[in-house]
Amino acid sequence: MKILKTLLAVMLLTMGTLTASAQEVEYSFKPHAFLNLQGGAQYTLTDAKFKDLLSPNVQAGIGYQFSPVVGVRLAASGWQSKGGFDEPTNLSYKFNYVAGNIDLMFNLTNLFFGWKPQRFLNVTALVGGGGNFAWKNDEAIALQNQTGRLTNIWEGTQKRTTARAGLQFDFRLSDCVGFLLEGNANTVSDYYNSKQSGNADWYFNALAGFRINLGKSYTTKTIAAPEPEPVYVEPVVQPEPVVVQLEPEPVIVRVEPLRRDIFFLRNKTDIRESEASKVQDIANYLNQYPEAKVNIVGYADAGTGNDKINDRLASRRADAVVKALIEQYGISADRISYDSKGARVQPFEENDMNRVTICIAE
Repeated sequence: MKILKTLLAVMLLTMGTLTASAQEVEYSFKPHAFLNLQGGAQYTLTDAKFKDLLSPNVQAGIGYQFSPVVGVRLAASGWQSKGGFDEPTNLSYKFNYVAGNIDLMFNLTNLFFGWKPQRFLNVTALVGGGGNFAWKNDEAIALQNQTGRLTNIWEGTQKRTTARAGLQFDFRLSDCVGFLLEGNANTVSDYYNSKQSGNADWYFNALAGFRINLGKSYTTKTIAAPEPEPVYVEPVVQPEPVVVQLEPEPVIVRVEPLRRDIFFLRNKTDIRESEASKVQDIANYLNQYPEAKVNIVGYADAGTGNDKINDRLASRRADAVVKALIEQYGISADRISYDSKGARVQPFEENDMNRVTICIAE
């Protein structure tokens, strides 16, 4: 069980990482109905060889997705169940059943990694309950007449309550269709397989099939293409007035720090032609004042992407300015310090202005 939990956590983390990216289109979740059609096999837990307890199983369901995380499904499954003995000789028998369940569904991928409408894999946990109707127990009745070993034998049609839990793996094929793999465990009363064991009976379903969304599952809004030019005020460098005394004194000139904010496009780390003059301003300042140094800090906006992507963007934006100063203008590396803050620090109130590298020379 511990290994299964670890594998599930790794899969969820991988899918969340692979699908996280900055968006050019704004998506909005839309509640919608869906249809499940599945088929597979059932294994009934009892005393017989594994292969002798496998039987066919089908399931159909209709549901509604209220939010990216929570949904509900009304499902009907059935075909055959089996029972049997492995001693003194291997005996098995089959009977028919159909079960109706109401399942609550929780999308674990969206819960832990955020909703992404075009994610390839979503993992959903389900829990529910309902009723089980079993009939045609003729093989078990005949076996009871021969051996007398089935102490909980039943005839006709039996009605029992059920409870179930399971996992569903939804592989996206298109906006409307997904390929499903589902496993669920179901428990019913001790009388289900006509054998008395002193505890509840269990059967397990392994199913494959399709999920069909009935209607749109999201809406989109295209973000305006033109990138707004940032508005900023450059600091004005004003020298101190010259102080003249009776005796000649050296002119005292205080050099003010120079700040330049170099802005980048969404998801870009290259310095645009319109911003290149700011890098040259920093280089001219450092050449004019040989003792001056520059501190460079890269940022990313918090409105798009995630921390992993934004940390990389902020670091590369700072690196781009450092590289330009060294390679294009011959500034010594020991006069440059640099850092990156990702999207954890937002120097400006307007989201788009935080795609920036801030340079302060002094």
